[in-house]
Amino acid sequence: MLSRRPGAPPWRYPAGMGIADGTYTLGPESGKLLIKTSRSGLGSLAGHDLTIEVTRWHADVTADSAAAARSSVQVSIEVGSFEVREGTGGVKPLTDGDREEIKATIREKILRTREYPDITFRSTRVEGTAESFSIDGDLTINGTARPVTVHGRLAGDVAQGSAAIAQSRWGIRPYTAFFGALKLSDEVAIEFDIRLPGGR
Repeated sequence: MLSRRPGAPPWRYPAGMGIADGTYTLGPESGKLLIKTSRSGLGSLAGHDLTIEVTRWHADVTADSAAAARSSVQVSIEVGSFEVREGTGGVKPLTDGDREEIKATIREKILRTREYPDITFRSTRVEGTAESFSIDGDLTINGTARPVTVHGRLAGDVAQGSAAIAQSRWGIRPYTAFFGALKLSDEVAIEFDIRLPGGR
């Protein structure tokens, strides 16, 4: 169940939602969950802005228009399922070898998959309208939980949105190369485009 923060305004269930009340289980067959990175530093021309797809994830969504406090979202993603789909902006095209090296770096050095195989999100508050809704919650990465806000919109039964996270808040040092001349920006974008069942 969602809990309302002290002093927070009353609950407002996202009005006009295109889905029926109920509990739904979502996954990769429902749509795409993407992570996007960008570069900084003097050597940024040598690297790529990456689009990474999470290929194994599941979400439990509870929608209750009569009692918004019973609406909730829980998401779990497998870090080992990351696939590099696109690399833009580099001097040379991204090769298959580059993709494998990036995946290995993420698993072994950045997100330490053996210790922390999953990233999770648990909502604490939902409000807004179908045209513009927000979901506050706790995002746990590498065993550390920090609050984040997801912003989105609903068009019929398709939910689209994003959240911006700064890796350093979870104790993650952005990847660097070429003695620090090339490094990933601290901020990473998480985007979703998902079809929800039970449209009405």
